[in-house]
Amino acid sequence: MLFFKNQIKPTQVKVILSVFVVIAFVAIFFVGFNFIDENTDLRNITLLFAVLIIVLVNVAFHFFKNQYSNELEVDNLTNIIIDLKQKLNDALDTADYKSIYLANMSHEIRTPLNTVLGMLNMLKQTNLDADQKAQVEIADYSSEHLLQLVNMIIDNSKVDEADATLNLAAINLKTDLSRLFKIFEYQAWDKGLELEFDFLFESEKKFYVLGDIAKIQQVLINLINNAIKFTNNGKITIIVDQTVGIEDDQIVTFYIKDTGVGMRSYEVKRILKNSKKVDVSKFNDYRGGGYGLLISRDLVKLMGGELKIESKENKGTTFYFSLQLKKTLNIQMPSAEVKPVLLNTFNVLVAEDNMMNQKVIKFLLEQQGADCTFAKNGLEAVDLYKILDFDMVFMDIYMPDLDGYQATEKIKRTRKYTKLKTPIIAVSASAFEEDIENAKLAGIDAFLAKPIEVDKLKKLLIKYASVDRPA
Repeated sequence: MLFFKNQIKPTQVKVILSVFVVIAFVAIFFVGFNFIDENTDLRNITLLFAVLIIVLVNVAFHFFKNQYSNELEVDNLTNIIIDLKQKLNDALDTADYKSIYLANMSHEIRTPLNTVLGMLNMLKQTNLDADQKAQVEIADYSSEHLLQLVNMIIDNSKVDEADATLNLAAINLKTDLSRLFKIFEYQAWDKGLELEFDFLFESEKKFYVLGDIAKIQQVLINLINNAIKFTNNGKITIIVDQTVGIEDDQIVTFYIKDTGVGMRSYEVKRILKNSKKVDVSKFNDYRGGGYGLLISRDLVKLMGGELKIESKENKGTTFYFSLQLKKTLNIQMPSAEVKPVLLNTFNVLVAEDNMMNQKVIKFLLEQQGADCTFAKNGLEAVDLYKILDFDMVFMDIYMPDLDGYQATEKIKRTRKYTKLKTPIIAVSASAFEEDIENAKLAGIDAFLAKPIEVDKLKKLLIKYASVDRPA
């Protein structure tokens, strides 16, 4: 049967088997007609042909039975495929309808909200006592927060439909974002949480940058909402780091840290996966929170950055991303010259998979007189360490292929490290006690948390640059 199936079409097999059956019957008839009276072994011959006919009939029956079953199975599969296609089309139609419905409802809600905000603004212009002013301010911030949520629904739907474009304008991040953070401050207080935010920048470096403030706010709204929603006690910390400038560009890094429920590693990977087709229904612990995170990921990518997530289950989560923004023409250049702390040649290996983070740490290290060599993952860091000489290694903890802990262990097993004892510094936005303890267990000499504080970086460079190690 296998021979027939592989070499001859099923219809041909049917014809051949039918011909064999006919020939067998003709042979029996011919033998019986000519030799029935002459051959004494008639019984044996008749029995032989009878057996042959039975075998052929059984083979034919088995083949036709299988063929019939296969045809039924093909028909069933065809019907299932048609049914699935119809259900898929229905689901897509339903999704489109829901998207349109949400957008329309959002617009309908936003119209009266703008009126409420206008009335509150007029009310603030009247003579109010202290208690009334406080009540109006709370109502104003609550209305602003509701408006931000409505806008988030509309903006997220645009990103999901790939309609988002950048609208660059001169922005003052501290001025433009402080009010937004204030809105969330009230929301956090209402849940019994502490919310603190800080803008890190050198006082002499005050200038505007070119960016899309609406997109930046949209990402922050998604991330801060997510942080507050899944934090039951503790605090939310927001940091806007503007301490790194490279010629005409400013690298701005945003950190949103919480002490909430955290995420499992596979959930983090699913969010960061470079795909539009992520099943957000699988974010069971986040009860629908995955959608806003996926939108934030895509928006950050649209602005030239990369969303990073470091999380520990039941310990908290840190979201952060960096944007390289152009400085505007009204730059006030610093009056004081930055003096490097490293006066002699100091070679540093930096293991960091994020390109924007590479630019940040490169600027900070070169500002202090260090020469940097970069590895984009742990495996590359180990290979570079084996072939080049370094005075210090800065090791990002969370990297693809080989993480910082594993890379450190491999480096420490090399003959070169046994001889040189090269200091290894962990660098991570996840600075939980568990991370610091794991760094110690892996043999890492020190832990530097992101955003990197220049003073702490200087102290580490001075400390290890002055240590005499074997030549």
